[in-house]
Amino acid sequence: MASDLITLEVDGPVAILSNNRPEKHNAANDEMDAQLWEALGELHHRPEVRAIVWRGNGRSFSSGRDTTQLGVRTEDISNLDFIERGHAGTQQFFTVPAPIVVALKGWVIGGSFERALLCDLRIASESAKMMLPEVRHGVVPDSGGTARLFQIAGHGLAADLALTGRVMDAEEALRHGVVSRVVPDDALDETCLDVAREIAAMPAFAVKMFRRTLARMANPLVQASIQEEAITQTLTQASEDYAEMKSARAEERDPVYRAR
Repeated sequence: MASDLITLEVDGPVAILSNNRPEKHNAANDEMDAQLWEALGELHHRPEVRAIVWRGNGRSFSSGRDTTQLGVRTEDISNLDFIERGHAGTQQFFTVPAPIVVALKGWVIGGSFERALLCDLRIASESAKMMLPEVRHGVVPDSGGTARLFQIAGHGLAADLALTGRVMDAEEALRHGVVSRVVPDDALDETCLDVAREIAAMPAFAVKMFRRTLARMANPLVQASIQEEAITQTLTQASEDYAEMKSARAEERDPVYRAR
C-alpha cells in the first residue's frame, strides 16, 4: 500500500504496520486515520499474512489525536456521523484475520492507546508512557479502550487513568496486565517481530479458533461500549460545559462548570 502517514510492509507471513509521522510523535490526524483504515482493510484480503506487528517510527508509538484537529471539521458532517465513521474503521480491529502484536514506546496517548488495547498483544519498551487525557480536554474516551481496560485491570484502574489523565509507565502497565512484556527500547521491534514470527509458525486454524473463542468472550462488551461512546461523545461536545471550557481557555480564566 502506498501511503505516507501509515506504511504497510509484508515479509512472508508477517505484516508490519507503522505509524509514520515521527516529527509529531505520530499524532493521528484525519488523513492518518484514513490510511490506517485502508491498511487494515487491505490486511483483510491478505490470506498469506498470519501475524501483524503494529509499531511507530521515531520516538513514540503515538501521542494520540492531533490536538490541532480537536473539534475541527473540514467537511459538512455532524459530530455523530464523524464519530461513527471513525468507529466503522475501528471495528476492523475485531475482524482482521491475523493477530496484531503492538509495539508500544514513548508516548501512547488517548485514542491511539485505546486502539492498541483492542489488539491481541501489547509489548512495551521501558520508555513507554500511557495516558487517557480526554476528560482534561472536556471530552470522553470513545474508541472502546476503557471497556477493554476494565476487562484487563478492573474498574479502579480505568477510572483512575480516565478521570485523572495521569501517566502510567511500562512497569505499572505490566503489573496490571495491560502489556504482557517490557523490554529495553532497542529490543522492542525485534522482540515484537520474533513474537509475530512465532505466532505465524503456529497451526493457522488453531490460532484462528483460539482468537474466535477469545473474541466471543471479550468483544461484545467493547463493541457495546463503542456504541454508547458515540452518543456520550456527541452529547459532551454539544454541552454547555464543553463550550465553557473552550471559552475559559481562550479568555485565560478559570472555567465555571454547571454539569450540563
